[in-house]
Amino acid sequence: MTDHHPERRDADGLRAFEKHCDRRNGTARLIDARMPELARCLTLFQYVQAVTGGPVARIEQTGGYALPSLRGEAFAVQPGSIALRVDGGAVASAVVVRDEGGIGTVALRLLDADGRTMHQGRLLSDGDRLLVGLARTADAGTLVDTGTPAAGASPVPEVPAWESGDQLAQLDAILVDGGIARRGEFNRYRGEHRAIDVTVVPEVLDHVCSTGLPIGVAVFAPAAMQACGGRLHVTDRTVGGQVFAAMADSSFQLDLPGVRACHLVRSLAAHGPTSAIELDDEDGRCVAVITQFGIVGEPVHTAWEHLAASLPDA
Repeated sequence: MTDHHPERRDADGLRAFEKHCDRRNGTARLIDARMPELARCLTLFQYVQAVTGGPVARIEQTGGYALPSLRGEAFAVQPGSIALRVDGGAVASAVVVRDEGGIGTVALRLLDADGRTMHQGRLLSDGDRLLVGLARTADAGTLVDTGTPAAGASPVPEVPAWESGDQLAQLDAILVDGGIARRGEFNRYRGEHRAIDVTVVPEVLDHVCSTGLPIGVAVFAPAAMQACGGRLHVTDRTVGGQVFAAMADSSFQLDLPGVRACHLVRSLAAHGPTSAIELDDEDGRCVAVITQFGIVGEPVHTAWEHLAASLPDA
Protein backbone atom coordinates (compact mmCIF):
# COMPACT_ATOMS: atom_id res chain seq x y z
CA MET A 1 0.00 0.00 0.00
CA THR A 2 2.84 2.40 0.78
CA ASP A 3 5.49 3.44 -1.70
CA HIS A 4 8.75 3.87 0.21
CA HIS A 5 10.27 5.93 -2.62
CA PRO A 6 7.42 8.31 -3.58
CA GLU A 7 7.61 11.55 -5.51
CA ARG A 8 7.47 14.38 -2.99
CA ARG A 9 4.17 16.21 -2.88
CA ASP A 10 3.21 19.57 -1.37
CA ALA A 11 -0.09 21.44 -1.27
CA ASP A 12 -0.03 21.84 -5.07
CA GLY A 13 0.40 18.09 -5.32
CA LEU A 14 -2.66 17.50 -3.19
CA ARG A 15 -4.71 19.80 -5.44
CA ALA A 16 -3.45 17.87 -8.46
CA PHE A 17 -4.45 14.65 -6.69
CA GLU A 18 -7.99 16.00 -6.26
CA LYS A 19 -8.21 16.95 -9.94
CA HIS A 20 -6.99 13.46 -10.86
CA CYS A 21 -9.80 11.95 -8.81
CA ASP A 22 -12.30 14.22 -10.55
CA ARG A 23 -11.10 13.02 -13.96
CA ARG A 24 -11.72 9.45 -12.83
CA ASN A 25 -15.33 10.26 -11.97
CA GLY A 26 -14.51 10.57 -8.28
CA THR A 27 -13.95 13.22 -5.64
CA ALA A 28 -11.39 13.91 -2.93
CA ARG A 29 -11.86 16.14 0.10
CA LEU A 30 -9.41 17.22 2.79
CA ILE A 31 -10.63 16.90 6.38
CA ASP A 32 -9.12 18.15 9.62
CA ALA A 33 -6.06 16.01 10.35
CA ARG A 34 -5.34 17.45 13.79
CA MET A 35 -5.75 15.45 16.97
CA PRO A 36 -8.13 14.99 18.73
CA GLU A 37 -10.47 15.99 15.89
CA LEU A 38 -9.15 13.24 13.61
CA ALA A 39 -9.36 10.62 16.37
CA ARG A 40 -13.00 11.50 17.04
CA CYS A 41 -13.74 11.24 13.32
CA LEU A 42 -12.23 7.75 13.04
CA THR A 43 -14.16 6.39 16.02
CA LEU A 44 -17.46 7.36 14.37
CA PHE A 45 -17.08 4.61 11.77
CA GLN A 46 -18.49 1.22 12.68
CA TYR A 47 -17.41 -1.02 9.81
CA VAL A 48 -14.05 -0.24 8.21
CA GLN A 49 -11.42 -2.16 6.28
CA ALA A 50 -8.30 -0.69 7.89
CA VAL A 51 -4.94 -1.21 6.17
CA THR A 52 -1.42 -0.23 7.23
CA GLY A 53 1.90 -1.29 5.74
CA GLY A 54 4.05 -1.37 2.66
CA PRO A 55 5.70 -3.76 0.20
CA VAL A 56 7.28 -5.95 2.91
CA ALA A 57 4.57 -6.14 5.59
CA ARG A 58 0.88 -5.38 5.64
CA ILE A 59 -1.94 -5.68 8.14
CA GLU A 60 -5.63 -5.58 7.29
CA GLN A 61 -8.51 -5.59 9.74
CA THR A 62 -12.27 -5.05 9.57
CA GLY A 63 -14.31 -3.51 12.35
CA GLY A 64 -14.47 -0.21 14.20
CA TYR A 65 -11.62 1.95 15.44
CA ALA A 66 -10.61 2.13 19.06
CA LEU A 67 -9.57 5.67 20.00
CA PRO A 68 -6.28 6.18 18.08
CA SER A 69 -3.31 7.06 20.27
CA LEU A 70 -0.29 9.31 19.87
CA ARG A 71 3.33 8.59 20.70
CA GLY A 72 3.81 8.83 24.45
CA GLU A 73 0.21 7.97 25.28
CA ALA A 74 -1.12 4.69 26.67
CA PHE A 75 -1.77 1.96 24.12
CA ALA A 76 -3.94 -1.14 24.20
CA VAL A 77 -4.94 -3.84 21.72
CA GLN A 78 -8.54 -4.90 22.30
CA PRO A 79 -10.30 -7.77 20.49
CA GLY A 80 -12.70 -6.52 17.83
CA SER A 81 -11.24 -3.01 17.66
CA ILE A 82 -8.76 -1.48 15.22
CA ALA A 83 -5.75 -0.27 17.23
CA LEU A 84 -4.00 2.62 15.48
CA ARG A 85 -1.07 4.65 16.81
CA VAL A 86 0.41 7.63 14.99
CA ASP A 87 3.10 10.25 15.24
CA GLY A 88 0.60 13.12 15.31
CA GLY A 89 3.03 15.75 14.10
CA ALA A 90 3.67 13.72 10.95
CA VAL A 91 0.04 13.55 9.80
CA ALA A 92 0.13 16.27 7.15
CA SER A 93 -3.31 15.66 5.71
CA ALA A 94 -6.36 13.43 5.82
CA VAL A 95 -8.10 12.84 2.49
CA VAL A 96 -11.52 11.34 1.87
CA VAL A 97 -11.53 9.75 -1.58
CA ARG A 98 -14.89 8.88 -3.10
CA ASP A 99 -15.14 6.89 -6.32
CA GLU A 100 -18.51 7.73 -7.79
CA GLY A 101 -18.14 5.10 -10.51
CA GLY A 102 -18.24 1.34 -10.11
CA ILE A 103 -19.32 0.34 -6.61
CA GLY A 104 -18.88 3.85 -5.17
CA THR A 105 -16.14 3.07 -2.67
CA VAL A 106 -15.14 5.64 -0.04
CA ALA A 107 -11.77 5.60 1.72
CA LEU A 108 -10.08 7.86 4.27
CA ARG A 109 -6.30 8.12 3.85
CA LEU A 110 -3.80 9.65 6.25
CA LEU A 111 -0.82 11.15 4.41
CA ASP A 112 2.55 12.43 5.60
CA ALA A 113 4.28 15.56 4.28
CA ASP A 114 5.82 13.57 1.41
CA GLY A 115 2.43 12.34 0.26
CA ARG A 116 3.01 8.79 1.47
CA THR A 117 0.00 6.88 2.73
CA MET A 118 0.35 6.29 6.46
CA HIS A 119 -2.96 4.48 6.86
CA GLN A 120 -6.13 3.82 4.90
CA GLY A 121 -9.62 3.05 6.14
CA ARG A 122 -12.12 1.92 3.51
CA LEU A 123 -15.67 2.59 4.66
CA LEU A 124 -17.77 -0.53 4.12
CA SER A 125 -21.23 0.57 5.25
CA ASP A 126 -23.66 3.13 3.86
CA GLY A 127 -23.97 4.66 7.31
CA ASP A 128 -20.24 5.28 7.58
CA ARG A 129 -20.17 6.80 4.09
CA LEU A 130 -22.83 9.26 5.20
CA LEU A 131 -21.03 10.04 8.47
CA VAL A 132 -17.79 10.96 6.69
CA GLY A 133 -19.69 13.79 5.04
CA LEU A 134 -20.04 15.37 8.48
CA ALA A 135 -16.30 15.37 9.16
CA ARG A 136 -14.76 18.78 9.72
CA THR A 137 -13.09 19.97 6.52
CA ALA A 138 -9.72 21.65 5.98
CA ASP A 139 -8.71 24.22 3.39
CA ALA A 140 -8.10 22.17 0.23
CA GLY A 141 -5.29 24.52 -0.82
CA THR A 142 -3.09 24.06 2.24
CA LEU A 143 -1.66 21.30 4.36
CA VAL A 144 -2.96 21.07 7.90
CA ASP A 145 -0.66 22.67 10.47
CA THR A 146 -0.34 19.69 12.80
CA GLY A 147 1.93 21.69 15.10
CA THR A 148 -1.11 23.64 16.32
CA PRO A 149 -3.31 21.53 18.60
CA ALA A 150 -7.01 21.52 17.91
CA ALA A 151 -9.32 23.20 20.40
CA GLY A 152 -9.49 21.20 23.60
CA ALA A 153 -6.40 19.13 22.77
CA SER A 154 -4.12 18.00 25.58
CA PRO A 155 -0.40 18.80 25.50
CA VAL A 156 1.67 16.26 23.57
CA PRO A 157 2.97 13.77 26.16
CA GLU A 158 6.67 13.25 26.64
CA VAL A 159 8.01 10.12 24.94
CA PRO A 160 10.36 8.00 27.10
CA ALA A 161 13.84 7.36 25.76
CA TRP A 162 14.06 3.99 24.03
CA GLU A 163 17.54 3.22 25.41
CA SER A 164 16.09 2.39 28.82
CA GLY A 165 12.39 2.42 27.95
CA ASP A 166 9.70 -0.23 28.05
CA GLN A 167 7.98 -2.01 25.18
CA LEU A 168 5.93 1.04 24.26
CA ALA A 169 9.04 3.23 24.12
CA GLN A 170 10.55 0.82 21.58
CA LEU A 171 7.41 0.96 19.42
CA ASP A 172 7.32 4.75 19.60
CA ALA A 173 10.96 5.00 18.53
CA ILE A 174 10.07 2.96 15.44
CA LEU A 175 7.18 5.31 14.66
CA VAL A 176 9.52 8.28 14.21
CA ASP A 177 11.62 7.10 11.25
CA GLY A 178 10.99 3.39 11.00
CA GLY A 179 13.49 2.90 13.82
CA ILE A 180 16.50 3.68 11.61
CA ALA A 181 18.18 5.96 14.17
CA ARG A 182 17.44 3.48 16.96
CA ARG A 183 18.86 0.55 15.02
CA GLY A 184 21.97 2.53 14.09
CA GLU A 185 22.75 3.08 17.79
CA PHE A 186 21.30 -0.13 19.18
CA ASN A 187 24.46 -0.79 21.16
CA ARG A 188 23.07 1.84 23.56
CA TYR A 189 20.00 -0.28 24.34
CA ARG A 190 20.08 -1.42 27.95
CA GLY A 191 17.88 -4.46 27.49
CA GLU A 192 18.58 -7.87 25.97
CA HIS A 193 18.75 -8.11 22.19
CA ARG A 194 20.24 -10.34 19.54
CA ALA A 195 20.02 -10.92 15.80
CA ILE A 196 18.11 -14.09 14.90
CA ASP A 197 17.59 -16.14 11.77
CA VAL A 198 14.78 -14.57 9.74
CA THR A 199 13.92 -17.89 8.05
CA VAL A 200 12.37 -19.17 11.30
CA VAL A 201 9.56 -16.60 11.26
CA PRO A 202 7.16 -18.81 9.23
CA GLU A 203 7.88 -21.67 11.64
CA VAL A 204 7.09 -19.39 14.59
CA LEU A 205 3.73 -18.50 13.05
CA ASP A 206 2.99 -22.15 12.25
CA HIS A 207 3.89 -23.15 15.81
CA VAL A 208 1.70 -20.58 17.56
CA CYS A 209 -1.13 -21.45 15.16
CA SER A 210 -0.94 -25.18 15.89
CA THR A 211 -0.60 -24.74 19.66
CA GLY A 212 -3.20 -22.00 20.02
CA LEU A 213 -0.73 -19.59 21.61
CA PRO A 214 -2.05 -16.05 21.09
CA ILE A 215 0.33 -13.40 19.79
CA GLY A 216 0.33 -9.71 18.96
CA VAL A 217 1.35 -8.28 15.60
CA ALA A 218 2.15 -4.65 14.80
CA VAL A 219 2.83 -3.36 11.28
CA PHE A 220 4.40 0.01 10.50
CA ALA A 221 3.97 2.53 7.70
CA PRO A 222 5.48 6.03 7.71
CA ALA A 223 4.61 7.47 11.17
CA ALA A 224 1.77 4.99 11.75
CA MET A 225 1.35 1.62 13.45
CA GLN A 226 -1.63 -0.74 13.38
CA ALA A 227 -1.75 -3.69 15.76
CA CYS A 228 -3.90 -6.71 16.46
CA GLY A 229 -3.75 -9.69 18.77
CA GLY A 230 -5.21 -13.13 19.31
CA ARG A 231 -4.95 -16.75 18.21
CA LEU A 232 -3.99 -17.50 14.63
CA HIS A 233 -6.50 -19.74 12.91
CA VAL A 234 -4.64 -20.19 9.63
CA THR A 235 -1.15 -19.68 8.21
CA ASP A 236 0.13 -20.12 4.68
CA ARG A 237 3.14 -19.34 2.49
CA THR A 238 3.85 -19.31 -1.21
CA VAL A 239 6.81 -20.60 -3.19
CA GLY A 240 7.91 -16.99 -3.70
CA GLY A 241 8.20 -16.35 0.04
CA GLN A 242 4.90 -14.61 0.81
CA VAL A 243 3.79 -15.49 4.34
CA PHE A 244 0.17 -15.14 5.48
CA ALA A 245 -1.46 -15.40 8.88
CA ALA A 246 -5.05 -14.72 9.92
CA MET A 247 -6.56 -14.13 13.34
CA ALA A 248 -10.22 -13.32 14.00
CA ASP A 249 -11.00 -10.25 11.85
CA SER A 250 -7.35 -9.49 10.97
CA SER A 251 -4.81 -10.71 8.45
CA PHE A 252 -1.03 -10.28 8.32
CA GLN A 253 1.07 -10.55 5.18
CA LEU A 254 4.86 -10.66 5.02
CA ASP A 255 7.19 -10.70 2.02
CA LEU A 256 9.93 -12.82 3.57
CA PRO A 257 12.57 -12.12 0.86
CA GLY A 258 12.12 -8.41 1.60
CA VAL A 259 13.12 -8.88 5.25
CA ARG A 260 16.86 -8.21 5.45
CA ALA A 261 17.34 -8.42 9.24
CA CYS A 262 15.54 -9.87 12.23
CA HIS A 263 16.14 -9.06 15.90
CA LEU A 264 14.82 -10.47 19.16
CA VAL A 265 14.44 -7.59 21.61
CA ARG A 266 13.34 -7.91 25.24
CA SER A 267 11.75 -4.95 27.00
CA LEU A 268 9.56 -4.42 30.03
CA ALA A 269 5.83 -5.04 29.48
CA ALA A 270 2.80 -6.04 31.53
CA HIS A 271 4.22 -9.41 32.68
CA GLY A 272 7.83 -8.28 32.97
CA PRO A 273 10.57 -8.59 30.33
CA THR A 274 8.84 -9.59 27.09
CA SER A 275 10.43 -10.63 23.80
CA ALA A 276 9.58 -9.10 20.45
CA ILE A 277 10.60 -10.26 16.99
CA GLU A 278 11.45 -7.15 14.97
CA LEU A 279 11.61 -7.44 11.17
CA ASP A 280 13.62 -4.87 9.15
CA ASP A 281 13.53 -4.12 5.43
CA GLU A 282 16.53 -3.42 3.17
CA ASP A 283 16.59 0.24 4.26
CA GLY A 284 16.86 -0.69 7.93
CA ARG A 285 13.28 0.26 8.73
CA CYS A 286 11.34 -1.96 11.11
CA VAL A 287 8.24 -3.02 9.19
CA ALA A 288 6.65 -5.43 11.68
CA VAL A 289 6.86 -6.63 15.27
CA ILE A 290 5.58 -9.96 16.64
CA THR A 291 5.21 -10.00 20.42
CA GLN A 292 2.71 -10.02 23.31
CA PHE A 293 0.69 -6.87 24.06
CA GLY A 294 -0.80 -6.06 27.44
CA ILE A 295 -2.06 -8.53 30.02
CA VAL A 296 -2.19 -11.96 28.39
CA GLY A 297 -1.83 -14.17 31.47
CA GLU A 298 1.30 -15.68 32.95
CA PRO A 299 1.02 -19.08 31.17
CA VAL A 300 0.84 -17.35 27.76
CA HIS A 301 3.73 -15.05 28.62
CA THR A 302 5.87 -17.95 29.86
CA ALA A 303 5.16 -20.06 26.75
CA TRP A 304 6.04 -17.12 24.49
CA GLU A 305 9.31 -16.49 26.30
CA HIS A 306 10.27 -20.16 26.06
CA LEU A 307 9.61 -20.03 22.32
CA ALA A 308 11.61 -16.83 21.91
CA ALA A 309 14.58 -18.25 23.83
CA SER A 310 14.71 -21.24 21.47
CA LEU A 311 15.07 -19.15 18.31
CA PRO A 312 18.49 -19.53 16.63
CA ASP A 313 20.93 -16.67 16.20
CA ALA A 314 21.45 -15.18 12.77
